[in-house]
Amino acid sequence: MKTLIQNADVILPEGQLRTNVLIDGQKIAAIDPALHTRADEVVSASGLCLLPGVIDDQVHFREPGLTHKEDLHHATRACAKGGVTTFFEMPNTVPSTTSQQRLNEKLDLAAKKSLVNYGFYIGATPQNLDELRNAQRTPGIKIFIGSSTGDLLVDDQQALERIFAETSLPIAAHCEDEGIVRANQQRFAGQSDVAVHSQIRDHQAAWVATKRATDLARRHQHRFHVLHVSTGAEVALFAEHGGLLTAEVCPHHLLLNIDDYPRLGSLIQMNPSLKTEQDNQQLWQALLDGLIQVIATDHAPHTLEEKQQPYPASPSGLPAVENSLALMLDRVNQGRCSLQQIAHWMSDAPARVWDLVDKGRIQVGYDADLVLVDMQRTEVILNQQQQTKSGWSPWHGQSLQGWPVRTWVMGREVFRDGHFDLTVRGHEARFDHARGGYWSNTS
Repeated sequence: MKTLIQNADVILPEGQLRTNVLIDGQKIAAIDPALHTRADEVVSASGLCLLPGVIDDQVHFREPGLTHKEDLHHATRACAKGGVTTFFEMPNTVPSTTSQQRLNEKLDLAAKKSLVNYGFYIGATPQNLDELRNAQRTPGIKIFIGSSTGDLLVDDQQALERIFAETSLPIAAHCEDEGIVRANQQRFAGQSDVAVHSQIRDHQAAWVATKRATDLARRHQHRFHVLHVSTGAEVALFAEHGGLLTAEVCPHHLLLNIDDYPRLGSLIQMNPSLKTEQDNQQLWQALLDGLIQVIATDHAPHTLEEKQQPYPASPSGLPAVENSLALMLDRVNQGRCSLQQIAHWMSDAPARVWDLVDKGRIQVGYDADLVLVDMQRTEVILNQQQQTKSGWSPWHGQSLQGWPVRTWVMGREVFRDGHFDLTVRGHEARFDHARGGYWSNTS
């Protein structure tokens, strides 16, 4: 099937151009095709902007084992609505994804249920080095250096040294120093104000763990991606990277801070925790300066009942895939950044970080993962309209200008202005780790 998208403001790698885009099957067949080009469907996109589909490289979709919070059906509907066409999911499901067998099981599950494209990390433990050495069909290895459950915490230095020294896949890590966190938990024991969470998981806990991990990457010359950077202090650690280090920030660490606890309470309890308004500004500047390359969500939903338990019984994490692009488009309308930057941070850069084949750009020959957005459209985020199974958002009641209105996954329209095609199935993401990652994959 051929689809012709006409008169869109298309966000290309080299700039913005008002033109037509032809989809043929699963691929982008032409940009500015000949005037006589025929198609099975013609989409009038006057006044709208066409972006590459968002690649969210850090989500927790809870399946298997925790599907009362979220599942692939609901989460990927939320993706489609939010313009997210590819996700990479973390290994802390039940059971955890720490072997090729469990990784294959999740891939098989997604093939049956996911509306969008998918990939799954393999999780590191202190004992599964052979699995990590031989893992296939994955973006990379996830290490929890602090803050995890079951057997996924890897805090022992000898185990970390071996993982960095003896594996070849890119590594991503959650960086919070477990010793500092535990000491702070003892210090603040018995306190029930959720704001203390940011004192327990403080700036030092984040900086020390990130310093430790980036030192490992440099010494072992191993590609390393720092997940959900939460402090401005960490940014300096990325300045001299030798082509090894990349990093990402999440919307909640850009847009929320400790001053929001009185209003939102445990709904914004996160690991790593929210920090200060100054950290918000420093993280924005790091994005603009290229020291942080990626925006991802760390979508980690819990039921509203679970989140509303008194601290510290309340779990950490919040849902975000449904609204992340709209939150950033609203910042474009505020003059904080450009559509070109959004397409880079949320599509092109994650594709390059993880060696993702034929995704992340509007370019001939690339997969037709596309999102059409209306930069003039204003809507209010409402809990009752969320597609995520958890059914709530920390941004409930917030009005945003700039929204996704149509989403294509591998050339098939999966979402149009409130309606889904539930017959669409995403494809397993393909990786070419010989390409060399973000710094070398510039073509």
